[in-house]
Amino acid sequence: MLSTITPAKLKENAFQQLIKEYLIKENDYVESSNLNYDKYHALDTEMLFEFLETTQKKTMKELKNIYGPEYKQKIVKRLNEELARRSMIDVIKHGIKDYGKKLDLAYFKPPTDFNEKLNKLYNQNIFSVIDELNYQDEKRIDVVLFLNGLPIITMELKNQDTGQDYKNAIYQYKNDRSPNEKLFRFKQRSIVNFAVDKDEVYMTTELNGKDTFFLPFNKGKGRGKSKRAGNPEVDGKLKTHYLWENIFKKDQLLEILQKFVFIDLEEDIDEQGDLHKDEKLIFPRYHQLDVVSKILRDVKEKKAGHKYLIQHSAGSGKTYSITWLAHRLSSLHDRDNNPIFSSVIVVTDRVSLDQQLQETIYQIDHKLGVVAPIKKDSHQLADELNSGTNIIISTIQKFPFILDKVTDTKDKNFAIVIDEAHSSTSGKNILALKESLSLEEAAELDRRAEMNSDDVEDKINKELMRVQSLDSLSFFGFTATPKSSTLELFGSTNQVGKREPFHVYSMRQAIEEGFILDVLENYMTYKTYYRVNKKIEDDPEFEKSRTSKEIARFVSLHPHNISQKTEIMIEHFRDKTMHKIGGEAKAMLVTSSRLHAVRYKKAFDKYIKDKGYKNLKSLVAFSGTVKDDGFEYTEPKMNDGITESETAKEFDKDEYQILLVANKYQTGFDQPKLHTMFVDKRLRGVNAVQTLSRLNRPYKGIKEDTFVLDFVNEADDIKNAFEPYYDVTRLDSDNINPNEMYTLYDEIMDSMLINKDDIDDFAQCYYENDSTEEIIAAGDNALSHSADRIRNLSKEDKLEFRSKMKRFINLYNLVLQVHPIKDADLHKMNIYLRFLLKRIDIETPGNVDISDKVVLEYYQLENKGQQNIGLIGEEELTGPSLGSGSYHEEEKEYLSVIIERLNEKFQTDFSESAKVATEQMTNKLKNDDDLKKRAQANSLEDFKIAVKKKFTDTVVESYNENTEFYGKILNDKDFKEQLMELIIIDLYRSLNGE
Repeated sequence: MLSTITPAKLKENAFQQLIKEYLIKENDYVESSNLNYDKYHALDTEMLFEFLETTQKKTMKELKNIYGPEYKQKIVKRLNEELARRSMIDVIKHGIKDYGKKLDLAYFKPPTDFNEKLNKLYNQNIFSVIDELNYQDEKRIDVVLFLNGLPIITMELKNQDTGQDYKNAIYQYKNDRSPNEKLFRFKQRSIVNFAVDKDEVYMTTELNGKDTFFLPFNKGKGRGKSKRAGNPEVDGKLKTHYLWENIFKKDQLLEILQKFVFIDLEEDIDEQGDLHKDEKLIFPRYHQLDVVSKILRDVKEKKAGHKYLIQHSAGSGKTYSITWLAHRLSSLHDRDNNPIFSSVIVVTDRVSLDQQLQETIYQIDHKLGVVAPIKKDSHQLADELNSGTNIIISTIQKFPFILDKVTDTKDKNFAIVIDEAHSSTSGKNILALKESLSLEEAAELDRRAEMNSDDVEDKINKELMRVQSLDSLSFFGFTATPKSSTLELFGSTNQVGKREPFHVYSMRQAIEEGFILDVLENYMTYKTYYRVNKKIEDDPEFEKSRTSKEIARFVSLHPHNISQKTEIMIEHFRDKTMHKIGGEAKAMLVTSSRLHAVRYKKAFDKYIKDKGYKNLKSLVAFSGTVKDDGFEYTEPKMNDGITESETAKEFDKDEYQILLVANKYQTGFDQPKLHTMFVDKRLRGVNAVQTLSRLNRPYKGIKEDTFVLDFVNEADDIKNAFEPYYDVTRLDSDNINPNEMYTLYDEIMDSMLINKDDIDDFAQCYYENDSTEEIIAAGDNALSHSADRIRNLSKEDKLEFRSKMKRFINLYNLVLQVHPIKDADLHKMNIYLRFLLKRIDIETPGNVDISDKVVLEYYQLENKGQQNIGLIGEEELTGPSLGSGSYHEEEKEYLSVIIERLNEKFQTDFSESAKVATEQMTNKLKNDDDLKKRAQANSLEDFKIAVKKKFTDTVVESYNENTEFYGKILNDKDFKEQLMELIIIDLYRSLNGE
């Protein structure tokens, strides 16, 4: 007996019929039926032999003579063996051999129109569709698409009119479809499985029960950085119409199968020396297919001599996109059937990309020698260019030579694909510190070196300025965070005359689709970190903890007090971070100089040893040699002999938890176990985005969040840095009131939409060790009660309530990063709301999803307005501007902190009057023309010598204005020296106009 047809199924069937009829009437599919389907072999044998008999008559006649009347059974048996031994995609591309006879299972479009025979065979491919396929026993699946009798695509369809959507389809694939069923066997039959409703599409290439991983196959809605997950509305069509109308077109689907689909084999040797292999069947995501297709169309039309900027966020699968594009460009012909490019040159700093390209292209084409990495000198490059090698891979360092060679090569066109990947592990080219410096001087020295050294993007842009108008060169630049100069050089001019990327996969879309995490969601300045702890410490409602008491001591945290910050960071890691990501979480400390990194490494090691902490070790990363207190330090020496090239690999091991960096690993470093970042360096612009983005990689589906504790920057600094690339963030404030959790808890309960019994029941099920069917059902019911009540609300009320739920969840998790909360009711509410949110789908009007923002209010300290790190998407990249851009100096230290530090060290009790006196004295020094000249002409050390007499003279002149404070300066040499040290940096920078 087949599956029962319900009223809901009838409504779903209307959606199903719409798709099937379009495929048959518009896309020229053949309607097949269950009668033609061989369940045992999972093949449509009727369509299979119709194709073979039509396209390969001679071969089929020979096989009939060999096998006799049972030739069909023999061919099916052989086909089944090859599908099991190789893969469906390999068999489709390369056919099979049976008794020495070659059988093609599909024909692909020839690169030119010259070969009439091949074009005729291509047009004889048979695409067929069966709906309600009875694929095994009594089981049905909504729609299956076949190519020449081979099942290539399955679809589970859901219609929102029945109260179900794509998530129900995914549930079906995970729970009702087995990877052991022949139709769904990995690699052997269906290539891709789609979960589809009227609004969204998701896909998977491998069923794995409840662990099946589905990827979105949606177009995205909106433009530029505002582009977000989902699909746009189209008049007169369903939002997902592109799937059956465009993707399932014969030409498009055959192109995808031939040029995009492949099996990616990853091999890894573990610490025990054992080899592990992991195979993935790769089907392109929509934006990958879209960017390659659009570029190819544009190049085919315009030919060589143009530039294309592809702004694809981290998590976009950029390596695959570059591989597909390079491969397709290397064989692209214009409308007159002439090849457009002689060679494609891929410029990258990733040493592994050449091997990846070679392996992937071999999987796609089964051809060797297509890819040639330049391992030697410019002579090898010239040889490869002259011999017409399809794809040449070279490094960023050889880029100037590449341009010289290709511009000297006459009558040839070249495509140059530039990968933004940064060689961050090598550090900046900074001179060794051969003399001992203060921390301030070291930070200043490294800052200037960093500011004056061009990064990869700047170097490429400068080189490109030389060859802007060459018609023989086309450039394709991939980046997640383009600078204004890059946009000016590579960007396309839109309808209003502004430069914009040719194609965008936005950071916002990547976050919403779950490919990266939102690193701003739990971003916190140290001021806020302290405030939250202080608030909790002063509030009798919260249980006190040792950590918050330690932090409360550091209200006047000195900018250069490494020991204080070390204690805060290590204790935070032990109390919060180390329990994240299933106990695998790691942290990174970003320091402002190599000397800072050296001293932090020593401080970390000492603190960990003094406390007797086990299973906690750090690594440090900096370039060159640093001299401090008469000793010379290098990265390998401080890391117990680990070479610089091995640091990243060692950090991945369980032995190490925290990585301390100075101008290394801030870009291009992918370590998905990184959860927490401590920032002790001024960050600006794209550097801030790239640095914080080290945290955004997901990990095994168990990395739920990230955390940033920033000792230096303000929330506005980070907001302004992210604004050009990211349209919105969930975190709206750097000012938190922990007690708002209780207010939100009461408001949620007072809504009468959620019942406390349901919360308790769900928590009971959630923490059960044995998840029986009864327990799962009970937990599901506990959620359903609330979901049903919410479903009856108006759209506006749903939005308001969902916003309140998200505010509670985000606030709870943010406070939890700072301070342990031992309140069972809050904890159970957090768990319940997290799962309940997944059941509430509301499409928010407008470009900004206000329900995703958290508005957190707190009492402000004096002269501090309410901070807001919400990104509204109004900023644009301005340019053009080659080079590294301007550097914004740190603001001067608060005078009140200076006085407090003096009071602490010298057991004095100076107050507001001393602060005023210090300000007056500093202003007099800043207005001294002679000091200004000396500051501009001398190093900081030499300036200190020059300022001593002026400092004393100013104190004497001002003595009568505050005899107590100035008297202390004149009579206590140590007090005087300490005060000078505290103001000298700000004075020196101010006089230098910085």
